[in-house]
Amino acid sequence: MAKHFARIIVYGAQSVGRAFIKAIRQEIEASRAAASHHQMIKNKSTGHDLTLKGMSLNEALQILNVKDLSSIEEIRGNYEHLFRANEKATGGSFYIQSKVFRAKERIDRELFNKMQEAMKEAPTETIKES
Repeated sequence: MAKHFARIIVYGAQSVGRAFIKAIRQEIEASRAAASHHQMIKNKSTGHDLTLKGMSLNEALQILNVKDLSSIEEIRGNYEHLFRANEKATGGSFYIQSKVFRAKERIDRELFNKMQEAMKEAPTETIKES
């Protein structure tokens, strides 16, 4: 009787072990699939929505509370106000201040890229006019 009971315990433990290993393999496979899916989505966000320090242009515009890149003075004013309002000395949040700084940095990068594109197109326009 004890011999049969021991076999039942051994077979039960083997079954549970196999099921556990199968579940772990499925979880690893799902994790790999999710990672490749995430990488595919990340690669799609190239082009106009390039990220700098993990921040999209839309997010930067929202943080600085501006609609578009046309008003540089509004961007600068909102940046200075939010940066000063979140200084640690005045009880502000360093995290939010960092977000404001990164948003301004992202917008500056976008403005720089647009300026470079305009400079590349400028010589071709003057040649066409001649």
